[in-house]
Amino acid sequence: MPKLKTKSSAKKRFKFTASGLVKAGQANKRHNMRKRSKRQIRSQRGTAVLPHMEGKRVATHYMPYGG
Repeated sequence: MPKLKTKSSAKKRFKFTASGLVKAGQANKRHNMRKRSKRQIRSQRGTAVLPHMEGKRVATHYMPYGG
């Protein structure tokens, strides 16, 4: 069985926590922020842990040796 390649785009977008969960940057923060509530802007700072099935998809298909 040949080695699998990691998707270059996934390398830049995702990281793994020590327990194997997948972290990603918050979505919907690129533009039109003046329309958003201050509460939404604050809550979207930093990174978020992906839901279980999304993390599983990233780990198996895009980053097979990541975590």
